[in-house]
Amino acid sequence: MNHRVDYNRRNYADPMVLSVVIPTFNRADILKECLAALLKQDLPAQDFEVIVVDDGSTDETKKVLEKYAAKHRNFRFFNQKNQGQGIARNLGIEHAKGNIIVLIGDDIIVKENFLSEHLRYHLRHAKENEAVLGLTLWHPRLHVTPFMKWLTNGSSVFGRFGGHQFAYEKLEDKEEADYNFFYTSNISLKRMLLDKYPFDPSFSGYGWEDIELGYRLHLREKLRLYYNKEAIGYHDHVMTEASLADRMRNIGKSAWVFHKRYPELGKVPGTFKKIMFKILSFGLFIKVFKFLSRDFYYYSLSKKYFLEGLAEGSEVK
Repeated sequence: MNHRVDYNRRNYADPMVLSVVIPTFNRADILKECLAALLKQDLPAQDFEVIVVDDGSTDETKKVLEKYAAKHRNFRFFNQKNQGQGIARNLGIEHAKGNIIVLIGDDIIVKENFLSEHLRYHLRHAKENEAVLGLTLWHPRLHVTPFMKWLTNGSSVFGRFGGHQFAYEKLEDKEEADYNFFYTSNISLKRMLLDKYPFDPSFSGYGWEDIELGYRLHLREKLRLYYNKEAIGYHDHVMTEASLADRMRNIGKSAWVFHKRYPELGKVPGTFKKIMFKILSFGLFIKVFKFLSRDFYYYSLSKKYFLEGLAEGSEVK
């Protein structure tokens, strides 16, 4: 398939069309696979670049990046002290040359038509406030545990609630998604939009810095997020129940940052909702749910850790 198209007819005047921006931290092994897949795309190499921002890694990441930079003209990398993935992405976007910025994680292994599928949708939706969400799936080689299934099902509890990783099942048969689906594991936006609206540096680590930007773009630019399930990236990262505590505590702390900016969203639960979460996450109930329903068990456990992060965040808000 020939992907050489006249980008100028859609106002993509710069010869560099796409810039893929990847923050990374101490994941040298999987980063190698991530980069190898990107450099096998069915788009010509002169039409895209890959930019990696090393967020203060202490493993072999630097050697990996230097090796790729020496071999590939469309690959660049930058270093910063450890400040979090949002700030790392801002640095990468600042140095990007493409008219379209593609954001992925360092543990995402993309299909060969990944970039051409993002580009295809941008050619159809060329306005500045039009963005593209791709589909992220667990890598086929992984054994997907019940916990991992729960993480990627936002409808497992009462058909409305569930895990906090992805909720693609809610987009079935839909062409557009709202700001809650601003997944930086697989999303692309016009460069001009991200120049005006960088990631908020108030968010550190993992904890809604992506959703905050999505909501900000929704408010200020009426963001339209088109869903292309053919732009596939495979998430190659085994996740266990042990990782839930840090993840949800970070979200709890970030809820205060979110609430300060957008109280209308109720990210910090009110009294009644907080009481319900406390009841749901009571030790005895957690034990009962573990016996009766894994989905309810993981959900109640997530609320326990969320409340702990919320309490910790209230002390420093």
